[in-house]
Amino acid sequence: MRWVLACLAALFFAAARADVANIAVAANFAAPAKALARILNDTTGHTARLSFGATGAFAAQVENGAPFDVLMAADDTSPARLEAGGLAVPGSRLTYAMGRLALWSAKPGFIDAQGRVLGGGQFDKLAIANPKFAPYGQAALQTLEKLGLTGPIKPKLVMGESIGQTYQFVASGNVPLGFVALAQVMTGGKPTAGGSLWVVPEELHAPIAQDAVLLKHGADNPAARAWLALLRSPAAADLMRGYGYAVPKH
Repeated sequence: MRWVLACLAALFFAAARADVANIAVAANFAAPAKALARILNDTTGHTARLSFGATGAFAAQVENGAPFDVLMAADDTSPARLEAGGLAVPGSRLTYAMGRLALWSAKPGFIDAQGRVLGGGQFDKLAIANPKFAPYGQAALQTLEKLGLTGPIKPKLVMGESIGQTYQFVASGNVPLGFVALAQVMTGGKPTAGGSLWVVPEELHAPIAQDAVLLKHGADNPAARAWLALLRSPAAADLMRGYGYAVPKH
């Protein structure tokens, strides 16, 4: 009986120490974030409550008082701006991943290995994330500009509110091709979404440095701090590489 009571007490103590962190996650990072949330819960007992969307929209929400504890952005400028504005904990920013842009179609064979389909014009719509809010949308526009295709393709652009919605446009077949995050169409280092794919060369757009930052709302939240610690771990690095991200050394 004493042993049972001791076990129950230990479980109660562990539960009492477990906390919940509200994490705002850039839509491109949805799949790895879900996997990391499971690791966090299994290893610490803490829970990560994940919200997915466009980085710019999340930053605006934080500026208007949204109770997020951590922002995982798809850029490095939004976290820096929040820190400079006193809305994030100084010194807590880290670049957790370097993103890769991909041109993807749900149709097999539609996109060639060099992305020449973009210049061929054999499509009526091209999906990108809204560049006002989504860094991957900015990278898509930069790519089109570098290729000299901005003028011809501009009338065909269909903009998603986030890279997540952009992916859905293409996956549904409503738009024949679009610029998405490589992480959305690969897992474990292999393409998993089907269709056809061109990984955009990094020299065609500015680096997609993705930063996370501890927000003032989460300054005293152990779960939020545990989440940031997890992002620095070898397990997280291995997971992110499997989704096509490059992982900086911390």
